[in-house]
Amino acid sequence: MTATKPGMRPAVPHFSSGPCAKRPGWTLQALKDAALGRSHRAKVGKVKLKRAIDLTREILEVPADYRIGIVPASDTGAVEMAMWSMLGARPVTMIAWESFGEGWVSDVQKELKLKDVTVLKAPYGDLPDLSKVDFSNDVVFTWNGTTSGVRVPNGDWIAADREGLTICDATSAAFAQKLDWAKLDVVTFSWQKALGGEAAHGMIVLSPRAVARLESYKPAWPLPKIFRMTKGGKINEGIFVGETINTPSMLCVEDYLDTLDWAKSVGGLKATIARSDASARAIADWVEKTPWVAHLANKADERSNTSVCLKVVDPAVTSLSGDDQAAFAKTLAGLLEKEGVAYDIAYYRDAPPGLRIWCGATIESADVKALLPWLDWAFAQAKAGLQKAA
Repeated sequence: MTATKPGMRPAVPHFSSGPCAKRPGWTLQALKDAALGRSHRAKVGKVKLKRAIDLTREILEVPADYRIGIVPASDTGAVEMAMWSMLGARPVTMIAWESFGEGWVSDVQKELKLKDVTVLKAPYGDLPDLSKVDFSNDVVFTWNGTTSGVRVPNGDWIAADREGLTICDATSAAFAQKLDWAKLDVVTFSWQKALGGEAAHGMIVLSPRAVARLESYKPAWPLPKIFRMTKGGKINEGIFVGETINTPSMLCVEDYLDTLDWAKSVGGLKATIARSDASARAIADWVEKTPWVAHLANKADERSNTSVCLKVVDPAVTSLSGDDQAAFAKTLAGLLEKEGVAYDIAYYRDAPPGLRIWCGATIESADVKALLPWLDWAFAQAKAGLQKAA
């Protein structure tokens, strides 16, 4: 710990977990070819939307027989679309270990009002016992817990011969973690996460099994127009070639295309995963030698390489009340923001107090390394304030 401000600063202090940092070198000039003032149904719009889908498939290495669609309302809209369209055909297992997973549980129980629901939960920092999952059920889970920093390490726990569908919210995993497509039937994510695109647009990826469900099952409840993926009992193929259900922002589409082109230029999925790993590793190395801080995720192989969540373990802080620990964490984040070295890294509002540092592919590991001495500085300042107040 030091009371002296570090000499180096991150070149880009944007460590928000969503919307996330723009790709390195991004400027507004990247959007100069956007199809502004044009219909998304005009040829120019259709070409751009289809290219966004094709590049997504190429970079994420999505199987050729999986369908990819651009949908409204970010990742939330994509998850809701899947749940409202497909759940209810068989019993459901909901898996939750952080706030977004908890949100999907609430929607299934309180909004869809499904009766045959099994909920597997774990506190922040851990995964539930995945060996208890019954894959004769439909299963809904997040691949990476954005607000806890806990992820599933792989898809080995998912039954290859499952009877139900697996619906996976992968919004803070896509482009930064290897998704096991053979084990996933519905995958959702948004443009604003690992590639730093603009918000409000979501992606939904459907396996042939998911398409079969859509064509064979009609929910008992009415579906809003923006959730409907079938026409006359058959999949609406237009959605999966860029004929979006509602009007997308062609400015945001252009930005997503720019992020995809960047990801391809740096080496595709292997490279974007490596970039995230490098930044997360820098934090892990620092945590290992820093006594006042620890990962919120308890097991190393379950720690996120994107939304890295940290907790303060110094006795002077852990002895405080919960509200005072929260205030201390906000003080840390506020000091860093005031210095212009880290924006938006306070913990998520429903999570245990601490810091959350985004390490997705658009982050430069050099910026993460430059930030770390500032974390020590901010802690020293905040702790000194505690001692003075005492």
